[in-house]
Amino acid sequence: MTGDALDLLVLGSGVAGLSAAVHGADTHRMRVGVLTKGELPQSTTRWAQGGVAAVLHGDPDSTDLHLADTLAAGAGLCDADAVRVLVDEGPLRVNELITLGAMFDRDAKGELELAREGGHTLARIVHAGGSATGVEVERALVEAVQATMAAIYEHAFALDLLVEAGRCVGVVALFPDGSTREVRATNVLVTTGGAGQLFAVTTNPLEATGDGIAMALRAGVAVADLEFVQFHPTALSIEAMPRPLLTEALRGHGALLRDSKGERFVDELQPRDVVSRAETRRMHELGDDHVFLDATGLDHFDRRFPNIAAALAGAGLDPAKDWLPVAPAAHYTCGGIVTDLRGATTLPGLWAAGEVSCSGVHGANRLASNSLLEGMVFGPRAVEAIEAGVSGPATTGAMRAVLGADADEPRRVSDDVIGGRFLTLEAPPPQAGPSRDPASVRAELQRAMTHDAGVLRDAGTLRLAAQAADAAWTSSAGSTVAHHEVRNLATVGRALARAASTRAESRGAHTRADFPAADPDLAVRLVVV
Repeated sequence: MTGDALDLLVLGSGVAGLSAAVHGADTHRMRVGVLTKGELPQSTTRWAQGGVAAVLHGDPDSTDLHLADTLAAGAGLCDADAVRVLVDEGPLRVNELITLGAMFDRDAKGELELAREGGHTLARIVHAGGSATGVEVERALVEAVQATMAAIYEHAFALDLLVEAGRCVGVVALFPDGSTREVRATNVLVTTGGAGQLFAVTTNPLEATGDGIAMALRAGVAVADLEFVQFHPTALSIEAMPRPLLTEALRGHGALLRDSKGERFVDELQPRDVVSRAETRRMHELGDDHVFLDATGLDHFDRRFPNIAAALAGAGLDPAKDWLPVAPAAHYTCGGIVTDLRGATTLPGLWAAGEVSCSGVHGANRLASNSLLEGMVFGPRAVEAIEAGVSGPATTGAMRAVLGADADEPRRVSDDVIGGRFLTLEAPPPQAGPSRDPASVRAELQRAMTHDAGVLRDAGTLRLAAQAADAAWTSSAGSTVAHHEVRNLATVGRALARAASTRAESRGAHTRADFPAADPDLAVRLVVV
């Protein structure tokens, strides 16, 4: 890039990044740029179906109930202060989005329609088009970004962070013409999403290759909670990738889960990790590769869920008559780059928000429909911290597990403060050269991670997962985007396997068959540095 550096460079074009970009350019008059490896309207956000969880008006619900539900889903590893920020500031951010033009579903009286999803005590989910919330949120934000950005870099792949004198000052990026150039900025906000493409069966788009987390690991930035990968229990079991998602709102409206014998085997409104484990175990017991979602009792399916109805029709399924084949699919990376409550990381000048981050909101398992809300809340908070002149992290949120941790005696500091245990990754094996097709290497890694580090894990399978990640790394030398994506997936896979092997317990979205109970001594954050 030529000319003066940007005030803020946002990496990624999901809800967290675009919310921050609009906030920085419109409210704080910053010179903001957005760099994305796809196009602006091409992020994981558009795949979000269920909606946004927020307490928007004076009904029987309350932010305290929303907080309690989030803490319960997080299985002891949520930072209570982070969750309080989420539920208290969330309604304001949702209303700001409505002001930008986002159109959520309303009833005949013009009131917002609210849905209930697994783990929620009450109906508090606002949605658009029944199951097209992500598309609507993205549309509103993209239009605002296109009107306010100083620079937009599409089809540009961020390779690595630029670090000078202990501060992040931009990125090195690969551009569509094949050139590699620096894009400099006083501050860099990473909002590149998760790493769902580590797995062969996922609801995430092809672009979800853990790029931001991998760049942070290579730069020595603290990353935590990578062992907690949430699998969505109702991905449609057909030959398509990403797998079409049957929103949790279907179960909220009364759809039932049945095995191949027609028997129910789980409470459908329990948190996603509970339902996914129950499905996986039942499939193993019966030798099946899917179970069924019975939505035949739902009225007005086509009107309530038009997008899902269209997808099912394309697959030759009629929800009024057919049980729908479903199976767990990798859906959300609960951990990521460690941040404080304002989005600051352990590297000055580097910020993170959304799925790429570990703010402390999700803990060991994300509560349904908190993801879009997290991006709306913490992206703008980072912008406000930058405007206020903040440079480095404070001992708040998940960052307390890094700055406040005792390396010699990792422990839970108190009921509200979660300590940290530090893990180091061994140096990766040498790369063998660009002799292998990256698509083949990626597919091999995905199959291994699904089989060996998926819903159910043990010490032996996790060793195999780590070996598969090493093998993918050695075979990913090359200069194309495809090679870089495999290298990033392998980097995240190595860190995930390391953390999951260390966490010798079952907690939230991490289930060890060899350690089926939770261990109170492991109620700490595992930090990879």
